[in-house]
Amino acid sequence: TILGETHEEEDEILPRKDYESLDYDRCINDPYLEVLESMDNKKAQRYEAVKWVMVFAIGVCTGLVGLFVDFFVRLFTQLKFRVVQSSVEECTEKGCLALSLLELLGFNLTFVFLASLLVLIQPVAAGSGIPEIKCYLNGVKVPGVVRLRTVVCKAMGVLFSVAGGLFVGKEGPMIHSGAVVGAGLPQFQSISLRKIQFNFPYFRSDRDKRDFVSAGAAAGVAAAFGAPIGGTLFSLEEGSSFWNQGLTWKVLFCSMAATFTLNFFRSGIQFGSWGSFQLPGLLNFGEFKCSESDKKCHLWTAVDLGFFILMGIVGGLLGATFNCLNKRLAKYRMRNVHPKPKLVRVLESLLVSLTTTVVVFVASMVLGECRQMSSNSQSGNNTLTLQGMSEDVNSSVKTFFCPNETYNDMATLFFNPQESAILQLFHQDGTFSPVTLSLFFLLYFLLSCWTYGISVPSGLFVPSLLCGAAFGRLVANLLKSYIGLDHIYSGTFALIGAAAFLGGVVRMTISLTVILIESTNEITYGLPIMITLMVAKWTGDFFNKGIYDIHVNLRGVPLLEWETEVEMDKLRASDIMEPNLTYVYPHTRIQSLVSILRTTVHHAFPVVTENRGNEREFMKGNQLISNNIKFKKSSILTRAGEQRKRSQSMKSYPSSELRNMCDEHIATEEPPEKEDLLQQMLERRYTPYPNLYPDQSPSEEWTMEERFRPLTFHGLILRSQLVTLLVRGVCYSESQSSASQPRLSHAEMSEDYPRYPDIHDLDLTLLNPRMIVDVTPYMNPSPFAVSPNTHVSQVFNLFRTMGLRHLPVVNAVGEIVGIITRHNLTHEFLQARLRQHYQTI
Repeated sequence: TILGETHEEEDEILPRKDYESLDYDRCINDPYLEVLESMDNKKAQRYEAVKWVMVFAIGVCTGLVGLFVDFFVRLFTQLKFRVVQSSVEECTEKGCLALSLLELLGFNLTFVFLASLLVLIQPVAAGSGIPEIKCYLNGVKVPGVVRLRTVVCKAMGVLFSVAGGLFVGKEGPMIHSGAVVGAGLPQFQSISLRKIQFNFPYFRSDRDKRDFVSAGAAAGVAAAFGAPIGGTLFSLEEGSSFWNQGLTWKVLFCSMAATFTLNFFRSGIQFGSWGSFQLPGLLNFGEFKCSESDKKCHLWTAVDLGFFILMGIVGGLLGATFNCLNKRLAKYRMRNVHPKPKLVRVLESLLVSLTTTVVVFVASMVLGECRQMSSNSQSGNNTLTLQGMSEDVNSSVKTFFCPNETYNDMATLFFNPQESAILQLFHQDGTFSPVTLSLFFLLYFLLSCWTYGISVPSGLFVPSLLCGAAFGRLVANLLKSYIGLDHIYSGTFALIGAAAFLGGVVRMTISLTVILIESTNEITYGLPIMITLMVAKWTGDFFNKGIYDIHVNLRGVPLLEWETEVEMDKLRASDIMEPNLTYVYPHTRIQSLVSILRTTVHHAFPVVTENRGNEREFMKGNQLISNNIKFKKSSILTRAGEQRKRSQSMKSYPSSELRNMCDEHIATEEPPEKEDLLQQMLERRYTPYPNLYPDQSPSEEWTMEERFRPLTFHGLILRSQLVTLLVRGVCYSESQSSASQPRLSHAEMSEDYPRYPDIHDLDLTLLNPRMIVDVTPYMNPSPFAVSPNTHVSQVFNLFRTMGLRHLPVVNAVGEIVGIITRHNLTHEFLQARLRQHYQTI
């Protein structure tokens, strides 16, 4: 359902938006889905085989997207650095460094401008995309998040953002890109390519689409880090709210396909050896090993665990600070930047690029230290080993503004690609001074915090890893210099620092542990990484949420957590449900359906009948029968206002010379009445809800109890189904039986998926308001339901584990008294109801 406004936090002043929920529960016991009900073993096996093929194709395409991004990022970055480096070397002697700065600004501003233009085309392509995909997998439909235009703008935009020198990464957007591939590829259609149509009847539901998005997101992580198992765990931990055993194997298979597709092509292109798998991901941490000549060196010891715990605490504090600052910046942008013309967003991105470029250039020139080249740079820790490939560190150090035989340690970090800078911090020994590391950490911390959230595609994983690696390397230098711990391995502390800072920012534990282990190919790092991430998460959670959860809350998305707090069990389903129901009868006139659909925003409607047999007991106030009155008295004024609004909106309904789409099914038609049908309907404007039988319609003299008779619950029907029935003319005449109504198959009902027609786009001149629609063949007659006295924790677990969208609340005699949606289970809503509960005690 489109959800109402959520309760904001006390310090929250940003507007909330309404989001739709996905139809994850629409296939549960739907009787009209005869395709699934009549599916024999051969058809079921064919359906499963096609799903495996689609999963493999998603992995391959995600790997190719990663290959495209990586190739052009390397191309543009190498071109920029080659031009700038030669210019700096010439201008160092001639004294024209201002010209070198202008050249660097020209490259960076051009690339960032192109990235901002792509975001203007598709605004949802901004950022990393992980918060949006997390919302989608949680069950909230974010508009445009999985469109073809989004992945094109995302993939092209992120390569310009990274090549433009912004402190962003390409690994985060890879997750979004993989999710879009997973959503679109099995559909064989796109709104951007309407003319290309394929008759592919499979996977026409949100449940299947959600599974493919989960696989695509995992494939994005696997392609980014070369970590298929970590990608699977990421999709389980951070992404999908609904998981099953069969999905695990498919997601892992998809992740493997993405990893080895990218590995195959990157290894073949870079080394010319096709079929050799040497580069598993976009980001490789290299091999950690001590120098053979240093017998005292160990990767880590039990004594180091104490330092790792302290680093985890500091990483959690730094991550909480980062999130707090970024949240304030995001609020400022939403107040002062986003409401203004879109050009302002482009100017902000250019301002960030300008500032970053100037800071990098000036810091390298003024703050960098000229250090002597190490004589043993060809051995031990000074050699980078990547899956059998060795690279001399002298090829990546920068000699900007330094004399011969020396290099600039600050420029080595700033004027290298971020992946190369991370490798420098992980594998070089004695290369960077503590002052350089401190200044680099501070500048990178502030600029990456400012950058994340501007209108360009941007990831946060690599900047956080680089910032944390500098922090960890600084700790190692201090321990060696001032405490005398010569046995420690600097690369290990850099890795732990990267894990601590990244964990403090994103608050991931299981999946991030496995990702880092797979990226380092060193299982012995499992325990220290796990301990560090747990401590960093606990420390950060004491102050605020993770960065992705913060941005989800800023968007006002009703995201459901894994479980509720213990004190929420003081509430019952009757305390959180929505009693103000909009319902339909099993046989309802077209005029009533159009009125309901045009004046409400609900995406599901209970199908009910009036329980007139219990009316006498109802009037006497029987406790068991009259639950409706208890929960509906407070909403009678809202109901009355809703009916007046509905009556006004129906004035636009055509009332003269209506053509009936069902005329060919009608043998005889009653002569038209003298009075206009619309006028008759408007005279009954105080009717709570339109009734099937005109002679039994409620009168204005009815009391409140009579207006809200007990309603026997029969099932749920979705808005999309009702609109489809109206568009296709599924109706019958009052003079006929409902058996004469046309029947639609599952393929016909889902033909317009996922973009069903809107009621406001419906041509009302084609509808006869007197015709009747029988909704019983298309409703879900056995949805999950709960009692009004059910504990909130039980409601929450049922909602989450079964992937529900609507949960009716039904009393002991089968009468519906309310309905629970995602909005009613959000943390803010439950907190507000709990406060009301305490006030009434």
